[in-house]
Amino acid sequence: MSTGDKTKRHIVIIGGGFGGIKTAKMLAKADVDITLIDKTNHHLFQPLLYQVATAALSPGDIAVPIRGIFSKQQNVKVMLGEVVDVLEEKKIVKLKDDRMIPFDTLVVACGAKYNYFGNTAWQKHAPGLKTLSNALDIRERILLSLEKADQIDSPAERQKYLNFVVIGGGPTGVEMAGAIAEIAKRNMMRDYNNFDREDAHVYLVEAGPRILNGYDETLSDKAVKMLEELDVEVMQGRPVTHIEHDKIFLEDGVIESPNIVWAAGVEANAVIGTLDVETDRAGRAIVAPDMSLPNHRDIFVIGDAAFMTDDKGKPLPALAPVAMQQGKYIAKLIKDPEAYNAAERKPFNYLDKGSMATIGRARAVADIRGFKMSGFLAWAMWSVIHILFLIGFRNRLHVFVEWMWHYFTYKRGVRLITRSEGEDKPGVSEEENVLRRGA
Repeated sequence: MSTGDKTKRHIVIIGGGFGGIKTAKMLAKADVDITLIDKTNHHLFQPLLYQVATAALSPGDIAVPIRGIFSKQQNVKVMLGEVVDVLEEKKIVKLKDDRMIPFDTLVVACGAKYNYFGNTAWQKHAPGLKTLSNALDIRERILLSLEKADQIDSPAERQKYLNFVVIGGGPTGVEMAGAIAEIAKRNMMRDYNNFDREDAHVYLVEAGPRILNGYDETLSDKAVKMLEELDVEVMQGRPVTHIEHDKIFLEDGVIESPNIVWAAGVEANAVIGTLDVETDRAGRAIVAPDMSLPNHRDIFVIGDAAFMTDDKGKPLPALAPVAMQQGKYIAKLIKDPEAYNAAERKPFNYLDKGSMATIGRARAVADIRGFKMSGFLAWAMWSVIHILFLIGFRNRLHVFVEWMWHYFTYKRGVRLITRSEGEDKPGVSEEENVLRRGA
């Protein structure tokens, strides 16, 4: 493979998420050649995936082609491919189709996947929410369940289709549970004649003692109250013991439902396992203070795939701002040869600008540099920040319009079932099936 001008440093970036995109964009004017590799052709705004899953937004609202992002950046080559190995000593990354891509500097920003804690069989019954395919599958499960429930006269037989279970009380789980509650108990009830909003039950199951464990306890308590106002049953300290088709087993009972969503922890992408680096329990690379591998100064790991602690010894959260700040730091380091080649590089320092989680319409909790807030103001801040994080004016405008429409009308915009159960075309990738099914 040609890497352009052989006198230029070749930067290979694995992953088109927040960290990878930020690194490449910050190197726009640098005298380097960049190859950005991703197994999909789009950058996905994962924090809003749950809104695709709950019929509030279309996939195109939160995804943008990676080539489009860099169409005017001449030093970036975008490559569709899946990295399966990193040959550190040879400075080569190997793709699934056996292509070999040499590098001078490697930035691993491959993200993470959901961790089923050794229970891989649960995945087909309780999908996670990491891809557009996941979101569309969950959306169609919910819509199909409501359609089935409307055709069953027996309340006992109908109930399982009106049960919705979210496993995991982190921000994604909380946001998902709140959004499902709005669908099941408010937005769509007027369109069905055979059951009432009281018949729908939404469960948020958390194994730990409280939801939003990384937040201040007062905000966790407020989140529980807001969820309960939406008629979500918050089940804290209730670990899942088993999951099978349409059933979730707890220590003290069973919930029947075809609508089970997994949001209970993540683990690093398999690429990290090919690196010569110590990992934490979630498989994340334990990096040096400059985000590099301790034994390989030219290989950096950032974002959800990296484990690093702040000055208080607390692990950095798996959030977009962390990955973006790390990408900016790496790019600045690459652009400064003296700093890059120094015996001891200046360590990365994360500037915590706060965290927030939305809980349905006009409800959210936020902790902005120690200033805690909840309710409408927190929701408004959450909305503005997420719109600003989106890439592209069209996406920002469309999401804003959709949210305003939803706020004033209580109606969800994308309530289409585009396939029957099991209709995916065999022998093709999940992303190809997403494109085939449409938005």
